[in-house]
Amino acid sequence: MVKRRAEQRRAEQQDGPRLLSGGNPQQAKGDGDAVVQQWIAAMPGWKQDVGRQLDQLIVSAVPGVRKAIRWNTPFYGIEGNGWFMAFHCLTKYVKVAMFQGTSLTPVPPVSSKQPSVRYVHLTETEAIDWQQLAAWAVQASRLPGERVF
Repeated sequence: MVKRRAEQRRAEQQDGPRLLSGGNPQQAKGDGDAVVQQWIAAMPGWKQDVGRQLDQLIVSAVPGVRKAIRWNTPFYGIEGNGWFMAFHCLTKYVKVAMFQGTSLTPVPPVSSKQPSVRYVHLTETEAIDWQQLAAWAVQASRLPGERVF
């Protein structure tokens, strides 16, 4: 049993992150651009293009942005100010979380159980408003971020 688990871990390390339900890549926590790029490269199908564009948009809109992977999710933040945005793969969309979303203008469309968090769902078939996402990233980066780790 222990030998089988060790073999599985070696295979996963060679093949990259495995996909969890909904197609979300499973990856060990880490900090920096390299781990986020590895996670994005493991996103399935059309979601990978969305992930790349979203990452590039955030980097362009927010100079000096920090990146990390926690809980199989890429987080974006400002050093000393916490985390302002993250995204996650689900079966039919990429879920973009803005931690101070209720303070953004306009407020992102999807509510959360957490009072200040708002989401936007990026799908394969609906047009993506990249300009609005960039505006939200800039606004969110200027607000106090979440200190979730």
